[in-house]
Amino acid sequence: MDVDQRLEELAILIEEAKAVPLSASCMVNRAQVLDMIEDIREALPESLSDADQLLAEREAVVAEGRIEADRLVAEARAEQMQMLSQHEVYLVAVEESEALRAETLDEVTRMRRETDDYIDGRLASFEITLHRTLTAVERGRDKLRDQAEYDEEVEVVEEILP
Repeated sequence: MDVDQRLEELAILIEEAKAVPLSASCMVNRAQVLDMIEDIREALPESLSDADQLLAEREAVVAEGRIEADRLVAEARAEQMQMLSQHEVYLVAVEESEALRAETLDEVTRMRRETDDYIDGRLASFEITLHRTLTAVERGRDKLRDQAEYDEEVEVVEEILP
């Protein structure tokens, strides 16, 4: 299951949990929460693996583009050598090979940019998920602190008023 989806389910479970009367605490099914956390732990390596795979694919696309660019440049040079005897034809070939090279480099640059944008989007999504999780954890810790402070105040009042 997707990490984002499991984290969203965990947040919903906590948000919809029954409140403990007269406190900021809530009651959740411990086993259910622990199962969700375990699912997230298991899915994280998969998400990280997906990100690594995307990076590897990006590098493969770039390498493939470079190979294609080198092949096209080599083809253009071979063609250039054949046309050396005819000056006008030679000049046209040089222009065409440079245009083809520039076009290929533009395509490689575009593909690299698209790949980087895609990876950035995935990482941004992962960052948002992590931020949501951190926010939920911070809220839970705040509730625990508030409950502890409340309990201390109750003890002080009980000591004063026997």
